[in-house]
Amino acid sequence: MQLFGFSINRADDETKNQPSFTNKVDDDGALQVTTGGNGLGHFGRALIDMQGEATSEAELVSLYRYMEQHPEISKAVDDVVNEAIVISDKDETVEINLDDTDLSQNVKDRIIEEFDVALGLLDFSNKGYDIFHRWYVDGRINYHMIIDTKYPKKGIQELRVVDPRKLRKVREIEEEKDTNTDAILKKVKSEYYIYTDDGFMRNGGIGGASNGNKSVGSVTGGNSSVNGVRIASDSICRVTSGLLNEYNTLVLSHLHKAMKAMNQLKMLEDAAVIYRISRAPERRIFYIDVGNLPKAKAEQHLRDMMVKHKNRVVYDASTGEVKDDRKHMTMLEDFWLPRRDGGKGTEITTLPGGQSLGEMDDVLYFQKNLYKALGVPISRMETDSGFSMGRTSEISRDEVKFAKFIRRLRSRFSILFDEILEKQLVLKCIMTPEEFKSIKNRIRYNFQEDNYFEELKRTEILRERTQTLGDVSDYVGVYYSKDWVRKNILMQSEEDAREQDDLIAKEAKESDQSSEEDDGNDNY
Repeated sequence: MQLFGFSINRADDETKNQPSFTNKVDDDGALQVTTGGNGLGHFGRALIDMQGEATSEAELVSLYRYMEQHPEISKAVDDVVNEAIVISDKDETVEINLDDTDLSQNVKDRIIEEFDVALGLLDFSNKGYDIFHRWYVDGRINYHMIIDTKYPKKGIQELRVVDPRKLRKVREIEEEKDTNTDAILKKVKSEYYIYTDDGFMRNGGIGGASNGNKSVGSVTGGNSSVNGVRIASDSICRVTSGLLNEYNTLVLSHLHKAMKAMNQLKMLEDAAVIYRISRAPERRIFYIDVGNLPKAKAEQHLRDMMVKHKNRVVYDASTGEVKDDRKHMTMLEDFWLPRRDGGKGTEITTLPGGQSLGEMDDVLYFQKNLYKALGVPISRMETDSGFSMGRTSEISRDEVKFAKFIRRLRSRFSILFDEILEKQLVLKCIMTPEEFKSIKNRIRYNFQEDNYFEELKRTEILRERTQTLGDVSDYVGVYYSKDWVRKNILMQSEEDAREQDDLIAKEAKESDQSSEEDDGNDNY
């Protein structure tokens, strides 16, 4: 069946899909489809719970977006996104770094130029915050890369966001039985995406009628089927959080670990509000002496007393009048109790309000649990905590961990740039897929920074090392060798030591040449 979109031919397709006894597990959350087989019982039929798993993922995305409406979670998400994406008027939000590659300067310039084009297609200078925010909350982001099919060398013409609740990746696994070992060998037959305009939500229906397009097909699983457009995998740029559930079938968001804590906090807050509303006001208790009246007459006498003594002052907003309203009675205000002969007479007492309405320890406990689950330092979430840029000893360990967490998020999010840049370079014939794959791990992306906690920490560490170096300098060559000092005080690796030696020699050579030139000018 023909797929919608474009595909890139790769020379290593045959080598990377060698048979194995286990399925290929990627962090993209693709649905595993088993097809074909020698005596395995499934020929050409896709054995998959497409409806169930796709529906679960779509509902998870909607749940994450609902969670983001919670004030604490919204504030934490803002802190994470603001830390990861820094918008500056002077510098670019993100820049590509090719220093670790061995490419020629001409090729580097072309790659940098195409990277700028990719950022322009994303409108990253204006929408970088929103793009990262959507990816972080949903746990995934999908772009449809649109090209001119008549002139593909023009590269990507448009990047269009695809709702993750309407798109699902499918990986077909072909099974064969090894006659020598009786092992069931599996290899990837094909990968593609299924898009349905109705989405995979339970109340939105699944699939639709065929529209006559050759790319419209169905994936069956048991008695359920999903109709939709099959899209070539190269036409979709998909970046996920890298987090999977325990069965490696669903992609999770970074907000998933805060789900239980948020529900507990929300339930406790609601219970606290209800308790305070119901227990805050003081109430009167009316003990009405009904003597020896029968039960029916006693109840009537009690109601008459209630109506007689009830004076409910209300304000009519339409007329501006203040009047009495005796029609409505609320048990939250007063209690009326009958009292028989032999007891005290009519009496009015006061029932005090709640005595522990100001205690919030239980709410604060679950609130801190929520902050911990979100991964944001508690000091950032608490309004009464100050901010200090003094000595690094005052910087909490949570801030350093948070900086590392942001670096990991940026590294994962940078896959978006890799995917777009690869398609752009291949379509414009600047590089082949194999050439880009060989340099992919050496491409770095430098994001704009405004968090200097790590820089302050590195500065203090360097200061302490140089101070220690000055303390032991008199003993170098006597009790300690230079190599020992480099390894144990300056913490230099062998590669770092060689690099510094080369730079020192280079600077010394340049210094000698400069001195000779100065001497020649003086003689002249």
